[in-house]
Amino acid sequence: MPTPMLGALVEYGTDFLGPIPNVVIFQFNPESIARTLVIPPRAVDATQRETSQTGEPAYERFTVTATFSAADQRNSSDPIGVLYGVGPQLAALQAMVYPVTTPGGAIAAAVDAVGALLGVQGPPPSQPIPREQTPRILFIWGQTRIVPVIIESLTITEQIYDGMLNPLEAEVAIGLAVITPGACSGDTIGQGALAYTKMMQDTMASINLANSAALVTHLIPF
Repeated sequence: MPTPMLGALVEYGTDFLGPIPNVVIFQFNPESIARTLVIPPRAVDATQRETSQTGEPAYERFTVTATFSAADQRNSSDPIGVLYGVGPQLAALQAMVYPVTTPGGAIAAAVDAVGALLGVQGPPPSQPIPREQTPRILFIWGQTRIVPVIIESLTITEQIYDGMLNPLEAEVAIGLAVITPGACSGDTIGQGALAYTKMMQDTMASINLANSAALVTHLIPF
């Protein structure tokens, strides 16, 4: 029996070279995905007839509910699962929401925050902490759906804890919005993913068209 393909969220930069990307692979594929096509309002004329769209493209939203469990790791004495449960997976998901900071900057910010709480006045920073844009993320679901997305919401329900209060199981509802081609300017990976997924959708639509033509031929007598 072939190994089933697992869905994933992959954080990436301008290319896949360099540091290891942040990857969250669904431990168990969600049993369902809610998909919503958001269609912009259409302009109407004086007779209330639709004439054209306002120029904004339609885009798609997904709602995915992912389940994580540390049972297998703990049963196999995996040190990560034993020490932290599913905490690392949850932290990796949360990291995809916040703007990226350099490691040094993040550490410096944490030290400054602790110092402020303790009333310790350190020297003023020589320059602001560099910040980058919100991480770019690919949603990978099978061989026909690879799209750049933003995470619009995360609802994390931690369910079971160990003696150190590390979560052992969690259910995460993830709200995703597909980035439109116009918003992928300069993002070759995102543009390539959109082009590939559009090609696969067009291919499947063509297959359906061929099947429909065959059915119509049988239904309509000539």
